[in-house]
Amino acid sequence: MKQLIEGKDFYYNKDGLFVFAEQHHLEKGYCCGNDCFHCPYKYKNVNKDQLNGNAEDADTTDMADLINK
Repeated sequence: MKQLIEGKDFYYNKDGLFVFAEQHHLEKGYCCGNDCFHCPYKYKNVNKDQLNGNAEDADTTDMADLINK
């Protein structure tokens, strides 16, 4: 497994929580279904009934929309 690099693969948010960056998800190559904040795959594998609010509409939300919230 590759070594994760802070600032590239992940960061800590203002609450101190670990957050995977978009680059990490792109290198992984698919949506894992965990409703990740920076999912570049439009939450393809997330059960829409269990979204944590990261995407208003899992089929149409773009990363730019999430970043500008």
